[in-house]
Amino acid sequence: MLSIDCTVKEGKPVSAPTAHVPKQNTRGRVIFASLIGTTIEFYDFYIYATASVLVFPALFFPDATEINAILSAFAIFGVAFVARPLGSIVFGHFGDKIGRKGTLVASLLTMGIATFLIGFLPPAQGSFVVLAPLMLVLLRFAQGLALGGEWSGAALLATENAPEGKRAIYGTFPQLGAPIGFIVANLMFVGLQLGLDAEQFQAWGWRVPFIFSAVMVLVGLYVRLKLVESVSFTNVVAQKKVAKSPLAATLTRHWRPVIAGTFIMVATYVLFYLMTSFTLTYGTAKTTEQASAEAAAAGEAFDAAAFVPGLGIERPLFLTMLIIGVVFFGIFTVVSGPLAERFGRRKFLLWVTAGILVFGLAWSLFFGPGTAAAMVGLIIGFTLMGFTFGPMAAILPELFPANVRYTGSAIAYNLASVIGAAPASFVAIALWQAGGGSTVLVGVYLGIAAIATLIALWLTRETRDVDYDNNVA
Repeated sequence: MLSIDCTVKEGKPVSAPTAHVPKQNTRGRVIFASLIGTTIEFYDFYIYATASVLVFPALFFPDATEINAILSAFAIFGVAFVARPLGSIVFGHFGDKIGRKGTLVASLLTMGIATFLIGFLPPAQGSFVVLAPLMLVLLRFAQGLALGGEWSGAALLATENAPEGKRAIYGTFPQLGAPIGFIVANLMFVGLQLGLDAEQFQAWGWRVPFIFSAVMVLVGLYVRLKLVESVSFTNVVAQKKVAKSPLAATLTRHWRPVIAGTFIMVATYVLFYLMTSFTLTYGTAKTTEQASAEAAAAGEAFDAAAFVPGLGIERPLFLTMLIIGVVFFGIFTVVSGPLAERFGRRKFLLWVTAGILVFGLAWSLFFGPGTAAAMVGLIIGFTLMGFTFGPMAAILPELFPANVRYTGSAIAYNLASVIGAAPASFVAIALWQAGGGSTVLVGVYLGIAAIATLIALWLTRETRDVDYDNNVA
């Protein structure tokens, strides 16, 4: 306890100066700052993913065949995943060297500016035939760079400010940014598609969500600039244990948790991008009957043998179905926190990942028969997604000591994006084509990813009870 030494000066008691108590972030500020940042980041990421399906193939690859244009758009989509490990190194370095606050502000600005500029790109016509796709690649790279640093910073903001025994619960707040960002992004696209005709949407409507992101970024910046550093990082500074090179320290002394964290996250990434990008492509692709009738109406020949059928669901309807599914994603992200605290991160995720494996084996039962089955599949898949994604903001940072926690968790998270997320949509489309419209192989692909994660979890220790604030290497 602090004692107050009172003296008397000219008949008046005077208190001696008390010890300085460092400021701390309030619970509300921590929750809102971690949530709003990841919401914006994921919103920006998702509007690109949606535009990659709905607009970019025709806008930036007008001379390619329909399927090649889609593949080209997804290839650029994958550029961000190449950038994300680099972003984890760059932002992780500064997050472990100078602190979490400034790094989080920088990642948000990078993502916001890149997304805003995409909204002003010209179509690939005339003198912009090559330049427009090139600019899209560069801005997509910047998006990936930013997201490579954003997630870990937000996860650390939440968990390093969490009360004892509630890290997994607080860790679900930044994770909620994923479903909320997805819902907001897709609601905007649904509203625009319903309010505009196809020509208006293709000409300028798709730009609105990208330009609107600037408003959200300003709100996020305002909140994050009011943050103070966490106890974990101030302890690192006080003990003079700030790593000279966080990357070198991570790769030389903590490479095992990097590998473990990477594969712990792989199934989560594969599941998510199959549930969003791939299902949107597959679900809105024409059925054989629709394509045949359309060709007949146009007086063109139709080659059924070369055609790869989908579910033929109208895009606004399927986007609405995705939004319903993502509501379950958000709900079970919140539910996962208390469960991961009660049972431990490792044990809980082992059961969830086993569920993902079973879901992968049953994939074609949901994505093949029709609209109703697809809706059930979306609900089950997104429920599993909430369960597996929620605890990641706790388990990945807990694998590392505080002085390399930003770098270590960021590298693991983003290496998983290269292995799991980047190829997911591309591979799934190729497997769908190889199956002649069947999605059985897509489910097998998800099952293999789940097995990789199960092995990583089995070989990893439980992290629930680690000393988070004073764990400094």
